[in-house]
Amino acid sequence: MSAPEGTTAEAAAAMENVRAHAGEWAALPLTDKHELLLRLHERVGRVAQEWVRSSCEGKGIPLGSSLESEEWLAGPYSVLLYTRALAGTVRTLAEDGSPLDGVRVTRRPDGRLALRVLPYDMTDRLTLNGFGAEMWTAPGVTEADLRAGSARRLRDKDVTEGVALVLGAGNVSPTAPLDVLYKLYHDNAVVVCKVSPVNGYLRPVLEEAFAPFVERGFVAFVSGGADVGAQAVADERAATIHITGSLATHDRIVFGGGSEGERRKADRAPVLRKTITSELGGVGATVILPGPWSAADLRFQAWHVATQKLNNSGFNCTASQVVVVPEGWELADAFIAELRAALKAAPQRPGYYPGADDRLDAARAAHPEAEDLGAGSNRRLFVSRLDPRDTAEPLFNTEFFAPVQGVVRLPGTPPEYLRAAVEFCNNTLAGTLGVNLIAHPRTLAALGGTLDDTLVALRFGSIAINTWTSLGYITPRVGWGAFPGNDTSDAGSGVGLTHNALLVDHVERTILTGPFRPAPRSLLHGEAAFMPLPPWFVNSRTGHRTARLLTEFAADPSPLRLAGVALSAVRN
Repeated sequence: MSAPEGTTAEAAAAMENVRAHAGEWAALPLTDKHELLLRLHERVGRVAQEWVRSSCEGKGIPLGSSLESEEWLAGPYSVLLYTRALAGTVRTLAEDGSPLDGVRVTRRPDGRLALRVLPYDMTDRLTLNGFGAEMWTAPGVTEADLRAGSARRLRDKDVTEGVALVLGAGNVSPTAPLDVLYKLYHDNAVVVCKVSPVNGYLRPVLEEAFAPFVERGFVAFVSGGADVGAQAVADERAATIHITGSLATHDRIVFGGGSEGERRKADRAPVLRKTITSELGGVGATVILPGPWSAADLRFQAWHVATQKLNNSGFNCTASQVVVVPEGWELADAFIAELRAALKAAPQRPGYYPGADDRLDAARAAHPEAEDLGAGSNRRLFVSRLDPRDTAEPLFNTEFFAPVQGVVRLPGTPPEYLRAAVEFCNNTLAGTLGVNLIAHPRTLAALGGTLDDTLVALRFGSIAINTWTSLGYITPRVGWGAFPGNDTSDAGSGVGLTHNALLVDHVERTILTGPFRPAPRSLLHGEAAFMPLPPWFVNSRTGHRTARLLTEFAADPSPLRLAGVALSAVRN
């Protein structure tokens, strides 16, 4: 399949066609909307192989290599999980139930509600054993508020005033389809999606998967560059906009370009008069807590952090750019040495995303002492010591969106260090999308209530403990987005949520948890976690096979397929 050329005329025609079906979509019975999701799910499974093949070809990943796992997991697999979860929500609504039926909801001491959404069912317990996720609401929200607000537009058959325009991301393939589905089912709106030129090769795959929606005029995909995007944004038929991209791109849309755009932003005087929501990334951090780590722990967690950096060659909004390490930890040097070795040993791959070399050059200019751990054109910059007091440090203020990793050491006793790390992440690093914490189980136990205080104090949309915030990206029933509080004039890591297959409002943050060790070491040390080395780790030798088998299982579950997943994972 080849990507069609995009034109402004094509985008305008798509807008007109889709808008003509807005009322039909809004009034469509929930049973029909459920049936469309089932058909989409079946078709995603059918095109999964072509989806992955196109993505690997577009990114220069050899088919059959371990890196292929990324395109299965952050591709058709995550969309299959989401369509299944969303279909469950819509089926429940059609039966006069609530999306919260069957979800454990508890009131926390600080007044927030916590919704336990992973594991949600037996499939989660089998495929993501040892991992968990909770959504926290804002303080003061009641369960009645959640039930009243969940899927409100869908239940009330609200008719939107126009088309929802989705400006798709070019780095990971599920972003555009997931954003389209959120607009369809949360906002009850018809959608035009402009596919990014970076992964425009996926448009035929998406049109094939979404054919049941496209044929009825509820969704349209268009291609093209900045001219098509600008025309679509300005089109009066586009009532709302959602963008996944950079803050710079968002601000050009909202305020215009050049010095005049900068002046308008400073004056909080946007030229865009439409509602715009966004996910805009930021500087990701991984905070290491001191503890009695073994040599195997050091090596495993070094590969964990290297994965957070090098997955998708660093072109992820969830990439970890800054690693925070306790200065007084006796194992700090050993961990940094293991991290350096993992960054160097990870599979080589091209930097496919436009502008990567320029961003790497900028990082090198800011840090001439940076070590390049790559080979040939595969550059990987490692800065082993950054000054935490330097508020002008580019690695703190700029998401380089490239393989650039820096290390910060913070002093203090363990309690002092943890407080300093929270303050550093909150107040020094740009963005509020996500942060990772890695801690030995004995460290977590010793923290007691301090751990909960730390999670409350961190102002991030996703907080991952002994896992990576990307788990939240592919977990369908959690909300994905920046910490609340941004607005269009100061968007930071974005405004609003996506994903959120339960279609609930009032979400403040997501807390993700995982095992400190892989199986069988986890079991030998008393952790109830059966997952071996996760297939998304960049050193997973069978990850590509496990990811393909997981996708086939998600498309058409059966005990035999699940056994194949388990066997492949164990072989790793």
